[in-house]
Amino acid sequence: MSGTHAHTVAFVADGKLPDLPPPPGASGAIGWIRENLFSGPLNTILTLASIAVVALALPGVLDWALFKSVWNASSLSECRSIIAESFGEGQGGACWAVIRERFDQLLYGFYPAELRWRPNVAFVLLIVAIAPILFDNVRALAVGAAAIVALKALAGAAGVVDGGVGGLFGATTVVLAAAGALAWFFGGGAHRRYWLMFSAAFPVIAYFLLWGGLGLEPVASSRFGGFLLTMIIGVTGIAASLPLGILLALGRQSKLIFIHAICVGFIEFIRGVPLITLLFVASTLLNYFMPPGTNFDLILRVLIMVTLFASAYMAEVIRGGLAALPKGQYEAADAMGLTYAQSMRLIVLPQALKISIPGIVNTFIGLFKDTTLVAVIGLLDPLGLTNPIRADSNWNGIVWELYGFIAFCFFLFCFGMSRYSMHLEGRLRAGERR
Repeated sequence: MSGTHAHTVAFVADGKLPDLPPPPGASGAIGWIRENLFSGPLNTILTLASIAVVALALPGVLDWALFKSVWNASSLSECRSIIAESFGEGQGGACWAVIRERFDQLLYGFYPAELRWRPNVAFVLLIVAIAPILFDNVRALAVGAAAIVALKALAGAAGVVDGGVGGLFGATTVVLAAAGALAWFFGGGAHRRYWLMFSAAFPVIAYFLLWGGLGLEPVASSRFGGFLLTMIIGVTGIAASLPLGILLALGRQSKLIFIHAICVGFIEFIRGVPLITLLFVASTLLNYFMPPGTNFDLILRVLIMVTLFASAYMAEVIRGGLAALPKGQYEAADAMGLTYAQSMRLIVLPQALKISIPGIVNTFIGLFKDTTLVAVIGLLDPLGLTNPIRADSNWNGIVWELYGFIAFCFFLFCFGMSRYSMHLEGRLRAGERR
């Protein structure tokens, strides 16, 4: 009887049961595809239509861009003859030889060839300078340096790079290796403040490297061009517009009528005028307001105008973040007895900037793309350089390869900024959960 009773007693768990795995179709790649591509009838139709369009277009694009392309030629006519001999008459293919031959020009403009190590070093130092600002672990720079050095070694071994491309990698290999070693040593702990001090000093270092001085041979601004000019305008505008936009946003919210009126007037005026108009003002009219004989560098004028233009838009983005904060945050700062500067620095601005990250990065991306407008005032950015390249009789008639290469480079920069924005948002949300 007792044995029978023992077998009829209900089982009671003496510990937590392990979690069961999700259903096979609800997780992993299959789950993502079902949720994002086939979640409903309309989504399924759009997905199938997109697959059909890609399937029809992709073979032709790959044929033109890769399989039937030419990388070694001295002219467009030679490219076409190579394609005809290899694949038959009437076949089309990309002539990437123009990028290979004019890579130096697209990258540096007309910067003296014997001095191009200076922009290379300045670019590497830029990465070193912004690393502690963008990342908590500066030692990640060492990994990046090692990756670029390895890429250079692989490309050289495969014979892919030579000339301008090989020179770019070769001139920076030693500097990258040194930067990686320094990043590994100074990457954390008490040494980080020294790295931040270098970041603050970087603009002065870059100026003397690029324009000359302190024993370095001077280089006229008219020699700047290509992606070097784009990086100078884009990085300067991005770095300078954020703090200026913060000041304008705070000034617009100020209760002091004079400061409020100046900030509102500046923001509304700049936002109401196209950037191309401001660039024309910078290139032509600004000299009329300067004393006779004043030599105001054109690139410097453009940098000022681009920074002012971006700061007006940045101010409105940050003002939106300030307006999104609950009123209790301001009241809490007052209740703690904090001054205005302390409340903004410790409580209000950190939260407002976190809210504004998507808008801030969107403004940065727009500013970086707008650097191409300098071509209308005679500065030879990558788009401006396409005209002298195409004017060469050897490359007269080439279009898609130049614009495609430039568009791809801009996409890499803008996509990188977008992905970093998503990484930063995720990191800050993780901090909230902790």
